[in-house]
Amino acid sequence: MTHQSLTTLLDAARVAGLETTEGGRILAKVSRPDAKGTAYRSSLVEIDGDRLLPLTRGSASVGAVAAAEDGTTFFTAKRVGEDGEEADDAQLWGLPQRGEARELASRPGGFGGLTVAGRHLIAELEVHSQAADETEHAALTKERSTAKVTAAFHAGFPTRYWDHDLGPTRPVLAIAALPGDLALAERTPAPAGADAQASSADGDDEDQPTQVLHFRHLPMPAGRLLDWTVDRHGERALIAVQDSRGDLLAVPDLYLLDLVGGEAPRLLREGTAEVEHGPGAFSPDGGRALIGRHRTWTQTAAMGVGVELLDLATGEATPVWPELDHWVDPIWLDEDTLVATSDDQGRGSVWIGGVHDPAPRRLAGGPEQELAFSSASIAGGAIIASASGIAVAPHPVRIDPATGEVQALPNPADAVAQTGTLTEVAATAEDGTALRAWLRLPEGEGPHPLVVFAHGGPWGSWNAWTYRWNPGPFVAAGYAVLLPDPAISTGYGQSMIDRGQHELGGAPYTDILALTDATIARADIDAERTAFAGGSYGGYMANWVAGHTGDRFRCIVTHASLWDTATMGSTTDNSGWERPMREQNAHFNPKDSVADIVAPMLVIHGDKDYRVPIAQGHALWYDLHEFSATPRDAEGRTRHRYLYFPDEGHWIQGRGNAQVWYETFLGFLDEHVRGEAWERPATLG
Repeated sequence: MTHQSLTTLLDAARVAGLETTEGGRILAKVSRPDAKGTAYRSSLVEIDGDRLLPLTRGSASVGAVAAAEDGTTFFTAKRVGEDGEEADDAQLWGLPQRGEARELASRPGGFGGLTVAGRHLIAELEVHSQAADETEHAALTKERSTAKVTAAFHAGFPTRYWDHDLGPTRPVLAIAALPGDLALAERTPAPAGADAQASSADGDDEDQPTQVLHFRHLPMPAGRLLDWTVDRHGERALIAVQDSRGDLLAVPDLYLLDLVGGEAPRLLREGTAEVEHGPGAFSPDGGRALIGRHRTWTQTAAMGVGVELLDLATGEATPVWPELDHWVDPIWLDEDTLVATSDDQGRGSVWIGGVHDPAPRRLAGGPEQELAFSSASIAGGAIIASASGIAVAPHPVRIDPATGEVQALPNPADAVAQTGTLTEVAATAEDGTALRAWLRLPEGEGPHPLVVFAHGGPWGSWNAWTYRWNPGPFVAAGYAVLLPDPAISTGYGQSMIDRGQHELGGAPYTDILALTDATIARADIDAERTAFAGGSYGGYMANWVAGHTGDRFRCIVTHASLWDTATMGSTTDNSGWERPMREQNAHFNPKDSVADIVAPMLVIHGDKDYRVPIAQGHALWYDLHEFSATPRDAEGRTRHRYLYFPDEGHWIQGRGNAQVWYETFLGFLDEHVRGEAWERPATLG
């Protein structure tokens, strides 16, 4: 039953994203295993009334997507070789309302995000750092490849990001004019200008490739492009560009970028050590824009998220919904009305309100429901979103902005049936704060063994479906799964963030134990057979629990975890970690309690994890051998285990690796919680 549940989960078709147009088009990107069942591929489906219309087919995997009102769909895709591996470069395709998809452009390095606005297609491109245009980019990239050079030369921070190296390219925005009729547009060489001059200088005019769309690089400020939004006319963009200056490291600045007039980028907001700004949605008329205002986590302040309304003519900004105590990222329903989603008490809410209202009203969701909402957009006057829950896989829904009625749309993904039941647990924190958690229970009366999952972030909540730490396979194997939301969890107001931000091993830790105590007091839970697990910040918590609870838990699983918070600060790609942790390191560093670790631990880490670098996993693995108090087995060998992925990052993405992750995790639980022998999968070697 366990293996069947796991296979069903990992082989399920998933909604990987929704793309809509104001006029009413709804596209879903759907991810599923390829023909060999060893990797995931994405395809496009259009939701047309009560029908699902496949837009793409074949082995190539769809990347970025942009939908036009006239029925044209732009998307990027990578060719797949006979060995099943994707090519390094991606092509840009255009699919008209009728007819076959047509390749519009191809370039070394492929394409990033896409947006259709007005009669333009705007794309994010990775460009050789010394290239002024696409021709130079192609030539310089070829020169580097021919010379077999892989080195990158840096002058700023960071040099890596999540799971990939940065450099020697830089991200830029580029714009291409769309032809009146895509099907009739001819392939042409690069237009006159910088591209043509570079071509002539190389003496390769006849060898220059032709393509339908030609992208012009836009002038970019110094630094690394982080995020961007475009107005509906395709004339201006808001961009966040990260740079270092003085004693500030990798701070984002907010600029207004002219897409068509040739004006230089205009600085709107300069980042500081305390406050950062990010681009939000332009108003329908383009005269105003929403911008994020983030209070950064420092040694004296907790992270906070707000939104401002920026007048682009005057530069003046006013707070949006200042009395709403939730983190939101609103979009425009019309010139005067905003819509947003948020985490909310372990669920999610959809909010609606006037742009100048002190607070919005809850339109859908909330504490009485079991769903969370994300990826909200507007199509045909309705709100389109992805809805999911702890035991409900993501599916597209339409929400009526007048009534709040939530209507399920045709679902291009698999529902993934769940066994067992879902309930809640309540407890009271040491400071009197009300706490809550989800509890997934297996079939039968119990008492059931229990595994506690600590969520990552630390800003996050157990309120929606996840394929990575899904409770389903554990419940199918007979385990109850507790999903606690302790201090620093989102959806409970800013005070919940403030309670734990400056004591990572304090209030969040005692909150989780309080919820665990309330859970094991239930008659259907076996208090003597419990385990603890977590990833990222949840992995930090797993390590902290290991050093502070003795043998309370029979085993502990720690994934992509922070072990030595002091060395973490200078090795992670996250420039915002080291300074706020300087004082906390002396009090809340898991490494300092290694001698008190008794429970056997399963350490899991990916080599390509640059957010929590592999050095954290290696140090933990060494210290467990050298300094922990965990009893050894009958042969004198360690009872700890290390599951290492040389080609994975912060999360395990590959189909085969994901199965091994779940199987090893479950096997470790069975061995130490139930006392059952585990047969190691042959795929582990």
